[in-house]
Amino acid sequence: MAVGIDIGTKTVKVVEIAKEGDKFALAGAGVVGYSGTDIAHIQDEKGLVDLATLIKKLFKDAGISSKDVAVALPESQVFTRAISFPLLTEQEIASAVKWEAEQYIPLPVAEAIVQHQIIERRENTTPPGVIVLLVASPRTLVEKYIKLLTLAGLNAVAVETELISLVRAIAPPNQTTLIADFGASSTDIAIAKNGQLVFSRSVPTGGDAFSRAIAQNLGVNQAQAEEYKKTYGFQTTQLEGKVGVALDPVFRIISEEIKKSVSFYQSEGKGEAPSSLILTGGTSGLPEATPRLSKALGIEVSIGNPFARITIDAQTAKSLAGYAPLYSIAVGLAMRTDF
Repeated sequence: MAVGIDIGTKTVKVVEIAKEGDKFALAGAGVVGYSGTDIAHIQDEKGLVDLATLIKKLFKDAGISSKDVAVALPESQVFTRAISFPLLTEQEIASAVKWEAEQYIPLPVAEAIVQHQIIERRENTTPPGVIVLLVASPRTLVEKYIKLLTLAGLNAVAVETELISLVRAIAPPNQTTLIADFGASSTDIAIAKNGQLVFSRSVPTGGDAFSRAIAQNLGVNQAQAEEYKKTYGFQTTQLEGKVGVALDPVFRIISEEIKKSVSFYQSEGKGEAPSSLILTGGTSGLPEATPRLSKALGIEVSIGNPFARITIDAQTAKSLAGYAPLYSIAVGLAMRTDF
């Protein structure tokens, strides 16, 4: 059994997967909301204990059996960058990353945990080279996540970034694809090439910004705004289209940031433009958002299904249908091959 746990700013999601060779079967899944401080900003022991208690209950309610878990760090708190090296061996790359990481990451190496993976070897280009994905996270942040899981009676066997998990769960294997994860406080943007993360960016605008815009424009409270967002979205036939009008400025910010991400990726010479966009996260199901984004970006847009490659019984599949995008990160974590 392999377990992935995604600790968001408003919800905690957990997925347990049984593996047999390269086949996956869902053993358990659950989600719980919470209104406390999100883990990245918890400063005291009590906050961690409260969140750990919530996680314990989630595991019990979802029937999760394994205590060994993989967890994802929030994209807004980590640094990820694809960098180019000459055509070196794996050992030489590891050494180069160790000595040169300081110039690529915005925090002292002594205070960071730095990892890397080879994305692509370009032996036929001029000059030949290797593209390496460099990931750095504050050591204190990783330690906080491990402490939280320990308090919940769990054993952290792997820690990675949210977008690496997402790519594993929903990116198609043989093309270049955009992925946008609409969270509560941020939208995380990834470009995946042949099933591997090659570009990432976190924009501090997400589902909460949509809700605030509705509350301000329509003069309703936050709870009512949240309901309007989920129910009406960009539909023009409901409430005279007022909800969509309120959402539009925030939507344009996000769509422009996605365009900038693609432009930057191409300007760095990383390769072809993505041919499609996959949406995931809690706000991805906003009514009429998919065709609107498709028109704004000029590419095909779809909502990702992280359970597409996982065997699920019919009843569970039905109950998860409306919530599938919420589980993308947790599924990607559970699909790791190193459990």
